[in-house]
Amino acid sequence: MGILQELLKDIPVPKMAKVRVNFENNKIDDLGSELKIKLNQVHIQEKIQPGMEIAIAVGSRGLDRLVELTAVTVQFLKEQGAKPFIVPSMGSHGGATAEGQREVLAHLGVTEETVGCEIRSSMEVVKVGELPNGLPIYVDKFASKADGIVVINRVKPHTAFRGPVESGIMKMISIGLGKQKGAEACHQMGFKYMAENVPAMAKVIMEKTPFLFGVATSENAFDKVAVLEVLTPKEIVEKEPALQQQAKELLPKLFFDQLDVLLIDEIGKNISGDGMDPNITGRYPTPYASGGPDVNKMVVLDVTVQSEGNANGVGTADFTTQRLVDKMDKEGTYANGLTSTVCAPTKIATTLPNDKMAIQAAVKTCNILDFTKVKLVRIKNTLVLSEIEVSEPLLPYIAQHPNMEQISDLYDFQFDDKGNLF
Repeated sequence: MGILQELLKDIPVPKMAKVRVNFENNKIDDLGSELKIKLNQVHIQEKIQPGMEIAIAVGSRGLDRLVELTAVTVQFLKEQGAKPFIVPSMGSHGGATAEGQREVLAHLGVTEETVGCEIRSSMEVVKVGELPNGLPIYVDKFASKADGIVVINRVKPHTAFRGPVESGIMKMISIGLGKQKGAEACHQMGFKYMAENVPAMAKVIMEKTPFLFGVATSENAFDKVAVLEVLTPKEIVEKEPALQQQAKELLPKLFFDQLDVLLIDEIGKNISGDGMDPNITGRYPTPYASGGPDVNKMVVLDVTVQSEGNANGVGTADFTTQRLVDKMDKEGTYANGLTSTVCAPTKIATTLPNDKMAIQAAVKTCNILDFTKVKLVRIKNTLVLSEIEVSEPLLPYIAQHPNMEQISDLYDFQFDDKGNLF
């Protein structure tokens, strides 16, 4: 028996119970019709002239009904006589390559066939200006040559900084459309200044390019579109802060102040820019954001297929598995850290041979006297929180909480002969 097996062999794995978490579920059912109505407003229609080549910026996040949002926007532009095309707008994601970014879109279901127009992918950019502090401002080469630019994105709290504008349309304009060079420039001075640099860069881009409008969504706790807006440049500046505040209120959460162990089945760029949303886990990559539970030890078990081996966020955890590390595209992951300047999340967490040992390692090191009383919560990922698993010591708290209810008896985790969870 190896030294790690010897250290962990007597560490108990707690019994668990399934728990339903209740969140508000207001959503827009007929999203396509709602979007058509908003696109067909006169002040939006007037911006489109027949024959215009229009770049539609689509990012790397797994937005609810992204394909439908994109396809309806494409169809609207075609009906106005325009010639739309897609530009991947995701900073350095997809390994910071043109083909990689096209593949990221394909994983999200966005292809030339599904949305009805050409995809033009390039990492080349054009400098359109600079901020008073000297930061250069870049825009995708294809978008810069277009007669118009449209952006589609979800508005939500950022994972590494706080400000009136965080993740949303302005971030998509300043960082997404800027590709790797634009993302690098915006991140260069660090997240401490991101709250001012993101909107400042976006405003310059909207002034210096033929920017037409943004399609903005906010999602409820079940990742369904609850809010939909089509905004002109002036409206983006005026209304995005309120949309972001609304998105914060809609965000799902773990209703715990303190946990000994948080176990996360999977991380990935399609789940969060940080692999897992720190707004949920309470573990942030910078000191410029806060909120969520106080977690003593965190375990991540795997990385999603859609993430293409980008395991950004694994370093935010304390423990991971050899399975995740074997799937990791280190170059793609490290490119993420080099671009964002935040490198702690791209480190590799303490790696155990299998799921069971990773869980035992977290229990052993979570700083409690009685391991049988460990307060452990397991989630699939930070997008799926309506059903979770909790250890027995948390059940009295669950019983009196208005948003949670126990929906199973206690059971043991089931591991296969390799020590991995079924």
